[in-house]
Amino acid sequence: MVARGAGAAVGSRADEQRQRILSAAVGVFSRRGYRATSMNDVAAEVGLSKPAIYHYWRTKQDLLVQIYESVLDESLDRARVIVAAAPSPLEGFRGLIVDRVAYTCEHQDLLKICFEEESELPPELAEPILERRRAYEAVVHDAVQAHLAGTGLTLPMAPKAFVNTCLGAANWVYKWYDPAGALTPRELGEQVAAVLLPALG
Repeated sequence: MVARGAGAAVGSRADEQRQRILSAAVGVFSRRGYRATSMNDVAAEVGLSKPAIYHYWRTKQDLLVQIYESVLDESLDRARVIVAAAPSPLEGFRGLIVDRVAYTCEHQDLLKICFEEESELPPELAEPILERRRAYEAVVHDAVQAHLAGTGLTLPMAPKAFVNTCLGAANWVYKWYDPAGALTPRELGEQVAAVLLPALG
């Protein structure tokens, strides 16, 4: 039992250090851009030597991939919970939009990387990330389709195009949201949802 506990502690410390490095990379990538950032820059940000960084992360690209995977996995988990808890598909869609706006406002540095650095991923690494994105979009699309099927309503555009339009509006707030402004992330999300929902009747 002592050995197992000690091993768990070592593993926990390693995981904590990996997370510290990843958080530092998010800050540097967001400020300087992925291509202009070196592993030396990440090491300096977190206060470690470059060899120490490589003990936890093999390449700068590994850090970038992990950022994408973490954001998309968390987004998908949140979306599924929201839809499952919603009393109706329409409320599920509303909750998804509110959450997407709030999450984007609260993680502007992460979303800046995700939206602006995708071209840095080689195709073999980009495809699994795109699959995660498609899975998230499918949750939103399914909520819209369920609402339309249940009400007999139609949209003036294809449901997929409508979903992409709504998510585009929600995601773009990373560019302009001001944390020092009058609205909290969730308040802005509620306003965005209030503008988009009338299209669904």
